[in-house]
Amino acid sequence: MSKFLIVGLGNSGEEYKNTRHNIGFSILDFLADEAGVSFQSSRLADVAELKHKGKTLFLIKPTTYMNLSGKAYNYWLQTEKIEIHQSLVLVDELALPFGKIRIGPKGSDGGHNGLKSIQETLGTTNYPRLRFGISNTFNKGNQSNYVLGKWNEEEQKALPERLKLCSEAIKAFTFIGLERCMNQFNKA
Repeated sequence: MSKFLIVGLGNSGEEYKNTRHNIGFSILDFLADEAGVSFQSSRLADVAELKHKGKTLFLIKPTTYMNLSGKAYNYWLQTEKIEIHQSLVLVDELALPFGKIRIGPKGSDGGHNGLKSIQETLGTTNYPRLRFGISNTFNKGNQSNYVLGKWNEEEQKALPERLKLCSEAIKAFTFIGLERCMNQFNKA
């Protein structure tokens, strides 16, 4: 039975719930709800475990805050003895239009504090990730408020369908592998 670590990036706390920056948490919440599993508080993260087609998926939402996400990611990779290529990091992406997803094997941190932390902790940028487009429709100098802001009405209506797409992509990643998953979902 193969194991996978699915890491949703976000910040803990009610004030961050349903914000653009917490899309990683939202995707995992959707996936867990769909599978009928719930998160439990554990070391450095809230953790849920689900089975899919003979695979075990450990879903983690780091409780370290965004800028220390690498600590939780690394801890759970080591604890569950999961290879880095069997993990997937879910992250918000300003450079993509709202709801677009891009799956890839590596990349820069693009100024994202969660990805910076992972890169510093693991010493590599070679780890699979799913980037979720949050768009960049904010006024100059207003990026922080935008990223930490709630979804607008139009985005909220479209979100469930996009979360479903992410859920399908995550399951496909564990079953058909990164390459085929990229071919199938990077067009969506």
